Amino acid sequence: MQVLYEDNHIIIVNKAAGEIVQGDKTGDTPLSEIIKQYIKERDSKPGNVFIGVVHRLDRPVSGVVVFAKTSKALSRLNAMFASGDVHKTYWAITRGNPEKPEAELHHWIKSIERNNKSYAYNVPAEGAKEARLAYKLIARGDKFNLLQVRLMTGRKHQIRVQLSSIGCPVRGDLKYGDKRSNPDGSISLHARNISFVHPVSGKQIDVTAPVPDEKLWKALEEIAVNERNNG
Repeated sequence: MQVLYEDNHIIIVNKAAGEIVQGDKTGDTPLSEIIKQYIKERDSKPGNVFIGVVHRLDRPVSGVVVFAKTSKALSRLNAMFASGDVHKTYWAITRGNPEKPEAELHHWIKSIERNNKSYAYNVPAEGAKEARLAYKLIARGDKFNLLQVRLMTGRKHQIRVQLSSIGCPVRGDLKYGDKRSNPDGSISLHARNISFVHPVSGKQIDVTAPVPDEKLWKALEEIAVNERNNG
């Protein structure tokens, strides 16, 4: 666990792929409990440590996650996430070239609990919710590309299913059409940046999570940085 930002009301960490944000049926220790223990030991707190889960990332996804350290911050952050006042940017390594280097995707997504999978439709469908994102191609590799994705709605597996629907499945994401899994069981989707107005202090928070320490991630990041600097 890597702490990216912390104050009296919030803590923001860089989640590793494979970690769970909140407890589930696996019984594995969630990130929320790891953070509680970390703060308890670091600050020698005798009582219980409060950590509120504000949002989640899928288990195989890495990147920035915000937790609340006070009930006041939790209630305000919940409202901010619900109203779209928190801005999230993702990086996705994809197999396949998008038809356009930059575009907005508009679908209707239906989630099926039975197989824990989402389905994207081009037109409204019964039980489906509207889903929108904007992507931009920021680096091209030999076999894979790096897309920057900005979410406008928050549907289950939204980025994964929408990118798959345009022929660009996330690397390692067998569930949504990639050819082979990643060796560590991750998928190459990373919550890169989050920005919002602090729920208590009112100051602007802007936090970027370093990409996973993996050769392809580092190579595509370098291409993206060079493209930006030369552009």
